[in-house]
Amino acid sequence: MSDAVVAAVAVAHRREWAQVLATTAQATGDLDLAEECAQDAFERALKVWPETGIPARPGAWLTQVARNQARDELRRRAAFRRRMPLLVTGDAADAADAGLDDDRLRLIFTCCHPALAREAQAALTLRLVCGLSTGEVARAFLVSPATMAARLTRAKKKIAAARIPYRAPAPDQLGARVGVVLEVVQLIFTTGHAAPAGAALIRHDLLDRALDLGRLLHLLMPTDTEVSAQLALMLLIDARSATRVGPDGRMLLLDEQDRSRWDRRRIAEGIALLTQALRQAGPSRYALQAAIAAVHAESPSWERTDWVEIVALYDRLLALWPSPVVALNRAAAIGMRDGPREGLAALDPLLADPALATYPYLSAARADFLRRLHRWDTAAAAYEEAIALTDNDPERRFLTERLEAVRRASA
Repeated sequence: MSDAVVAAVAVAHRREWAQVLATTAQATGDLDLAEECAQDAFERALKVWPETGIPARPGAWLTQVARNQARDELRRRAAFRRRMPLLVTGDAADAADAGLDDDRLRLIFTCCHPALAREAQAALTLRLVCGLSTGEVARAFLVSPATMAARLTRAKKKIAAARIPYRAPAPDQLGARVGVVLEVVQLIFTTGHAAPAGAALIRHDLLDRALDLGRLLHLLMPTDTEVSAQLALMLLIDARSATRVGPDGRMLLLDEQDRSRWDRRRIAEGIALLTQALRQAGPSRYALQAAIAAVHAESPSWERTDWVEIVALYDRLLALWPSPVVALNRAAAIGMRDGPREGLAALDPLLADPALATYPYLSAARADFLRRLHRWDTAAAAYEEAIALTDNDPERRFLTERLEAVRRASA
């Protein structure tokens, strides 16, 4: 088999998987059958393309093969179709009226239906929309392949049993449902940006998948300001990815990163999307988060970071979207603006919040302020607590280095 064919199939899988699966699911009303036929179509391409050549439109070829196979299988199952779990396709005109008549969008909204648990939504999106294998999805959520396979099966059975519609929401439901989809995309991105556990600080595969989803949503919903703002947020944060780990594998904080290596094209794209979103609508959760990321992205150096503006943005974000994590980030920004004593005072009320009881970044932020105040013993205790709560290897190494430096300073 030629390398060119293997490469072409790999590119087609990355770019076309969602469309092939979504179109086949729309034609069959059966997610499991559509998934099987889409997989078979890509396998068939590996066998056929070396002989016939790579088609001019690989996606169209793959979609036609998958749909043909699905129709053949449905004919074979004709006697049993009444017993098969089918998705409710509904009236396609509903989606067309909303300007969202796209099979991929129907697939995304089906995977992110609010009747499904959040982890199931994210897992299904990675599996069906992004085309990750069950093993890859399992690694993303730190569970065994068997556990993830069972979770995916349960989610698909729930779609069938609850007759969750395979369609984009009606216009009057779109605002609420888009929010759920964006939260799932953000969950995937956040998991890639700071991996909860493992040897890598960054999961580039998940970052890429989240950005692919964000771009797809923006392509399908270009006038939705929340979609634009959420994509802007991901682009502005991901622009720093190449500088977050040093050549020796050590985690680098913002003040240590080489800003000349930040991806300026992504920053420019993110700021353009954010500007457009802010012009069309008032500040939203994702727009405010993106604005904070933009302040960092446009700061020429750590010392010249506009912490006054960042704290003001966190104030607005916390009022709009009350969250313990936002409160923690705001407290950290106060410490940068006003000094470690004020930052520590802003953190203190959060120590009693049960949502942050096992959140390592609270202990790490507190440890840093205590270190800067030369309160060595309490700083060491806070670092030890952060280390105990951290499962990511680069983060643990970084915290351990800080702990050792504090112990040396106190000796």
